[in-house]
Amino acid sequence: MLDETDVVIIGAGQAGLAVSHELAAADVPHVVLERDRIGSAWADRWDSFSLITPNETIRLPGAEYDGDDPHGFMTRDAVVGMLEDYAESFDAPVELGVDVLSVRRATSGGWRVETSEGTVHAAAVVVATGAYQREHRPAAVASMTPWLPVIDATDYKNPGTPPPGSVLVVGSGQTGCQIAEELSLAGRRVILACGRAPWIERQLGGQDVVDWLLELGFFDQGRESLPGADALLLANVQGTGAGGGHDLHFRTLATMGVELAGHLVSADREAVHFADDLAESVAWGDQQRQELGRAIQEGRAARGLPVPDLPDPPPFDVTGVQSVPLSELGSVVVATGYRPGYSEMILHPEAFDAQGFPLQQDGASTALPGLYFIGVHFMRTRKSALLLGVGEDARVVAAQVVAQVSPARA
Repeated sequence: MLDETDVVIIGAGQAGLAVSHELAAADVPHVVLERDRIGSAWADRWDSFSLITPNETIRLPGAEYDGDDPHGFMTRDAVVGMLEDYAESFDAPVELGVDVLSVRRATSGGWRVETSEGTVHAAAVVVATGAYQREHRPAAVASMTPWLPVIDATDYKNPGTPPPGSVLVVGSGQTGCQIAEELSLAGRRVILACGRAPWIERQLGGQDVVDWLLELGFFDQGRESLPGADALLLANVQGTGAGGGHDLHFRTLATMGVELAGHLVSADREAVHFADDLAESVAWGDQQRQELGRAIQEGRAARGLPVPDLPDPPPFDVTGVQSVPLSELGSVVVATGYRPGYSEMILHPEAFDAQGFPLQQDGASTALPGLYFIGVHFMRTRKSALLLGVGEDARVVAAQVVAQVSPARA
């Protein structure tokens, strides 16, 4: 491994490879350091995982999707294979099995990157370690660990992963709903601890909802469109791409037999207890669905185009589970999202906000010149952490890096 280069990119997922592609096109010397394998964040998903956005939204620089199934949903292994092929297509300088331990400013200028394989000095560092790096466990989960096996979502692979018995899934975003559905279809009894999550039908007017949202400009919205910083941590729209894509939300799960509860409160040696707020969470999701659907309708109407119907959802008359005896549960799967973990590696706390997100403009750190980010949730727009938006962001970030390390070519 080199001990000095112009640019170090940390992470060989879609974001890191996209920036590498752009730097390679500009003949900028760089290395991509990856502790595991190419596309490891995707490879760590469960066995049956599929994209939730259609294949047509894969827009890597130099490798936009051009296959024969644009409206399909690529599987986990297909996504990993695509990224491996992408890296090979431009001979990306990826070093596998290199764990980045710390990043700090060098006294002589530039950056000192400490790794499991030695130290690398670079003029610039691009952090491409994903939208989130650290799984989040609510405090209430800790009250269950003395009594039940607790499995994080990244360790769940298939319905055989949890030990025998009923499964409590904590978290009702995309991951929690999809795992709950899979477990239920496999014949497992499932209790889902629910929080607030938006939803909308997979199909509206015979067209995938992502197509409607693309037309609306939904994915181009910036962070200013959010009601506040806490909204960065809200669940994504419930849904699934499994089996060609279909509706997946509280009503569909209840219909198939998943037992719904309010958010997890605590556990003791007798039972697991839930809040009495399931109805409020469902109503909140219904409101988000109504607002999103109305925005699609109004956008179409303003352009004189046909407007898709948005029928009222059926009444929700499920009474939330209040508690479950511990004797009836075999395990818990926690799918309550992630939190940023950048500051665990980048030893400059001034580079991050109170939530741990980078202080940045167009991917460039506003606190530390020469430090860049890519793949951050809402870095530039709502699509920044998606295959849909990573190419656009990579071009912006790479242009700034080139201007710094090779000003004559910028």
